[in-house]
Amino acid sequence: MGEVVVDVVRPDHVTPVEYRALMSGFPTGVSVVTAMDGTGNPHGMTCTSLTSVTVTPPVLLVCLNVRSGTLGAALSSGGFAVNLLHSRGQYAAELFSSPASDRFCRTVWQPSKVVRAPWLVADAFAVAECVIEETMPTGDHVVLLGKVVNVDQSTDVPLLYGLKQFSAWMSESVTYR
Repeated sequence: MGEVVVDVVRPDHVTPVEYRALMSGFPTGVSVVTAMDGTGNPHGMTCTSLTSVTVTPPVLLVCLNVRSGTLGAALSSGGFAVNLLHSRGQYAAELFSSPASDRFCRTVWQPSKVVRAPWLVADAFAVAECVIEETMPTGDHVVLLGKVVNVDQSTDVPLLYGLKQFSAWMSESVTYR
């Protein structure tokens, strides 16, 4: 039997611009990850790097930039909240992706029930409260695996992002099972 030769693509063949273009073509839900730091100050950032890992136990994964104050707050408090934005949450998505220092003065929020991280009650159709189970540094980000300890949700339509634009589900009727 002949040997199979695989031409491995070297990492330097894909530029950051090419990679961003690839990933921007993949529509995803929009969330804002929030946490409280050790002095009681709220931190938050828009995040589309979010996925479910397991159902039993309920674990999700978020990726946060190593320079993010939100990452520091989550690590110091041991927990974070994932606010899943509804179709009217575009302002919050843009606000929490901006360098504005007064983000939490410009939106309605309250401490979540368990981990006490900011819950964006006016902009999120759901919030998942997580305690950090594991961290994995990779490149300029840290992967956080969070065990979901509480969920609050409504039936609002989720906000989506792809191809550098916001959108929402076509149907206004959403059923959760």
